[in-house]
Amino acid sequence: MNARNKNVLLVEDDLNFGTVLRDYLRLNGYKVVLARNGLEGYEKFKKSEFDICVLDVMMPYKDGFTLAKEIRSKNKSIPIVFLTAKSMKDDVLKGYKIGADDYLTKPFDSDILMKKLDVLIHRNEQYKKKSKLKSRIVIGDFIFNPRLRTLTYNNDEARSLSPKENQLLLMLVETQDDLLSRNKALIEIWNDDNYFTSRSMDVYIAKLRKYLRSDSNIEIANIHGEGFRLLTS
Repeated sequence: MNARNKNVLLVEDDLNFGTVLRDYLRLNGYKVVLARNGLEGYEKFKKSEFDICVLDVMMPYKDGFTLAKEIRSKNKSIPIVFLTAKSMKDDVLKGYKIGADDYLTKPFDSDILMKKLDVLIHRNEQYKKKSKLKSRIVIGDFIFNPRLRTLTYNNDEARSLSPKENQLLLMLVETQDDLLSRNKALIEIWNDDNYFTSRSMDVYIAKLRKYLRSDSNIEIANIHGEGFRLLTS
C-alpha cells in the first residue's frame, strides 16, 4: 500500500517519543498530526479527516480507552491501534472490546507499527469497497445492510453495528449453512489469531447472538474447535 496521503492521528503524552515516531512516519510518506494528551487528541480528531488513529493508553486528562470510545462514537470504521507500556491481559482485552484493531507494547519496532498501519488501512479500504456491493440482505426476520452497517428487525428501528460486528456478520452470511472457520475470521478481521484476538471474536459472536435472538429461527452455532455456522429455519 502507498502511504502517501494517508492521515494518521498520533496521540502520545511522551513528547520526545511522539516527535520521533511522528517524524519517522512522515519520512515514510504518512501525514501525521501529533497530540500530547487525550483532550487535545479528540479536538484534533474532530477538526480533520484521518485514515487511522494511534493512541497511547496511559495519558493525563483523558486516557486512550476513553478517547477511543469518543472516536468510535463519531466514526465506527476508522482503525485504532493502542500503544501500551504494559501487556496486561485485562488491558488488551478491554481495548479490543472498545473496538481497537490492534495494539503494540512499548518498546516496539517502528517498522512493525508501520506495517500494521499499512495492513489496517488497506483492509479498511477493501472492506468499504466490498460492503458497497451489498445493501440489503435478508436473514430471517432481519434486514442486514452491510453498506450502512445496520441490522433491522421487522419494522423496528435499525441497530447500528460496529465495523467488526458488521464484518463478522457479513462473513457468517457469506458462509450461511456452511462453516465459517475461526482462523479465517480472525485473520481477515483481526489480522491475527492469537489468544487475545480469539477472545475478542468470542465477545463479538456473543453480541451478534444477542442482536439476532428476536428471531428464534436464527442460530449462530458453535462448531467446537473449528468455527461457526449461521443457521436459519
